Amino acid sequence: MRMIVQKTLLVLLFLAVVFSGCSRAEPKIAFGFIQLVYYQDKNKPQEYFSFFIIPEDDDGLENLEDLYLYHDREQLRWHIKSDDWISYTHEEKTWIGSRSIAIGEDEILPRGQYRAVLVNKGGEKSERNFSFDAPEEPRFPFPNLEISGGSYTVTSSYPVNRLVCYDEQGKYVFTARLDTLSGSVNDLNIPAPARTAALWAEDAEYFMSAYTDVTALR
Repeated sequence: MRMIVQKTLLVLLFLAVVFSGCSRAEPKIAFGFIQLVYYQDKNKPQEYFSFFIIPEDDDGLENLEDLYLYHDREQLRWHIKSDDWISYTHEEKTWIGSRSIAIGEDEILPRGQYRAVLVNKGGEKSERNFSFDAPEEPRFPFPNLEISGGSYTVTSSYPVNRLVCYDEQGKYVFTARLDTLSGSVNDLNIPAPARTAALWAEDAEYFMSAYTDVTALR
């Protein structure tokens, strides 16, 4: 009997050591936002939405599994799995999310309070509320980009404007911030493989951007 008790105690001690070494910490959402992007279209600019967060997890970001976005008032939910979300790093912070947040064709995403929920592989989760308050009508006219004879001309009321450049296969090459709305393409130091460019105009205060069709650089 004493031997059985000792073995049982040893098993319990072993399990206690094993499980004490396993982290059960909840993941965290350091920051989140929804961004509205207007894309050029024949009739009128089309609205698309991106949703990204800065996640934190003591066991590493590879321990994260699911990301949810809720608009509770309208009973809307989006589910983004780890295999599907986009991940990128900016200023030493890793972001995860999606550029495909939508309701239906020609429907406007509700403004107001949203709730993000992050779940790791152990089932632990955390949530964070944030607001999406982009104007329901564009604050600025849709911008325009013209490139001809080695010069560019931009018509834009957005605070920040950039040229996003691509090679002949359509692969991203380079982004040039435009300090002036007209000038020489050569002064932008765009790499030689770049063949086309689109204008990315941004209003960071309202998480709004506009993206034009591409045009030839040379």
